[in-house]
Amino acid sequence: MRGFLSLFAESAKEFSKVRSMVLTAMLVAVSMVIEMFTIELPFARLNFAFIAIAIIGMLFGPCVGLAAGCACDIVGTLVHPTGGFLPIYTLVAGLQGLIYGICLYHKANGHRIQFVHHQTGKTVDITLFLRAIAARLLDVVLINLLINTKLNLHYGFIPEEAYGAAIIARMAKNVIELAVDLPLLFLLLPLALREYRIIFSRSVSSRKKRRMRS
Repeated sequence: MRGFLSLFAESAKEFSKVRSMVLTAMLVAVSMVIEMFTIELPFARLNFAFIAIAIIGMLFGPCVGLAAGCACDIVGTLVHPTGGFLPIYTLVAGLQGLIYGICLYHKANGHRIQFVHHQTGKTVDITLFLRAIAARLLDVVLINLLINTKLNLHYGFIPEEAYGAAIIARMAKNVIELAVDLPLLFLLLPLALREYRIIFSRSVSSRKKRRMRS
C-alpha cells in the first residue's frame, strides 16, 4: 500500500519540474493533432490520441496523467466543439490518464518479468508490455464499455432500449481497436522511455561537466 501511495507522491512532485510540464504540454498538443486524424472503419473508429496520454502517464505518473487527461478533454472541446460541455466527461478523461499513470509509472525500474527463450537462453524484459496490456484493457473495459456507455445512456445519447445492443456493438468495436492499439503501445512506449532517458541523462551529464569546469 505504501508503494502504491508513493506513486502519487512522486507524481505530484513532477508538477514542480519545468521539464515535466513542458513535455506534458507538448504531448497534450500532440494528442489534439492525432485526434484530427481519426480513421473511420465500417465496424470501428480508430483514434490513437490515447497514446500521448499513455506516454504522459508512463513518464510522469498518475497525478500528471489525471491532469493531462482533463486538459485534453477541455482543449479538445475548445478546438473541436461538437455539442455542449459536460464536466463529467472531463473527469472520465482524467480517469483515463490516471489509469495509465498507475499502471506504467516507474514500472520499468521496479520488479521485472523476464521471458526466457528456451533454445537460445536469451532473456527479454516484458514488464512494460504486460503493464501496457493491463492499462489498455482497463481503459477499454472500465472507461469505454462501462462508464462511457452508462453516461451516454444517462444523457440520452443512447436510447434505453438500445443499451444492450450498444454494449455489444462497443465490445466488437473495442476488440478490433485493441488489435491495432496494443502493437502501437508496444512500439511507442519503450521508444519514448528510451529517448526520454537518453536526452535527459545527456543534459544532466552536461550540467555536471559545466560545473566541474567552472
